[in-house]
Amino acid sequence: MFKGSIVAIVTPFTRDGEIDEESLRQLVEFQIENGTDGIVPCGTTGEASTLDYEEHDKVIEIVVHQAKKRVPVIAGTGSNCTKEAIEITEHAKKVGADGALLVTPYYNKPSQEGLYRHYKTVAEAVALPQVLYNVPGRTGINMLPQTVARLAEIPNIVAIKEAAGSIQQASELLSLCGDRIDVLSGDDFITYPLLACGGSGVISVTANIMPKEIAAMIDAFEAGNMEEARRLHLCLLKINSAMFIETNPVPVKTALGLMGKCSGEVRLPLAPMSEANTEKLAQVMKEYELI
Repeated sequence: MFKGSIVAIVTPFTRDGEIDEESLRQLVEFQIENGTDGIVPCGTTGEASTLDYEEHDKVIEIVVHQAKKRVPVIAGTGSNCTKEAIEITEHAKKVGADGALLVTPYYNKPSQEGLYRHYKTVAEAVALPQVLYNVPGRTGINMLPQTVARLAEIPNIVAIKEAAGSIQQASELLSLCGDRIDVLSGDDFITYPLLACGGSGVISVTANIMPKEIAAMIDAFEAGNMEEARRLHLCLLKINSAMFIETNPVPVKTALGLMGKCSGEVRLPLAPMSEANTEKLAQVMKEYELI
């Protein structure tokens, strides 16, 4: 259902820390104009953890309204409280989101049974296509392929963003339930290998700054042009690495700032990128002719 190059879009802030609505609308246009197949607001890259409820709802509304159904909007609606996840997902549906991305509950570290019950409860409460999001490096819990296979039986659970960084785990997912849900890469580094295993696309950080190239790689693969897809995969390795020289989304927002697309501001407890790393990032961006 959700395939191709999907961007985990940043939430731009003004210099005084407020949501920069105009820049966000322009970023949505930048993505659509350059071939992005879907947009995820309020994910990890969108700094959802530092948005209050009103801001969270506002960002989703802005992106939905700006996208105008030209591409699907998959709203980040996850929480470590099942009740809150339901409330945020209900709002996303109300304002017209096409789907919801729900991160595994963080900090409280539920069991696999707890994960199953959490997602099942949200799916049954809100009739909206839902994408599981497994990112153990952020949440402290790894959702196992066997749990995902159980959840794949629920009709409106349609995909998973798999960001454990393991091709082995992603391959197990595809083996167990790849015929029932779409498996999307949550790590730009492994998008091409995951496509080769049967994955459906990526929810990408790098697409914030290079949407055309990420989309082109996936389009080439889908067209059967493996050599071009492989070339683009290898070409993108260095910029993909640069997006993680500090905690995401600090590098990608810094990059967008250098490109003049938004301020580059992040919210505490995230801090601006160090001067040394900013210089490294700028050098890589110059190599890609981004600045």
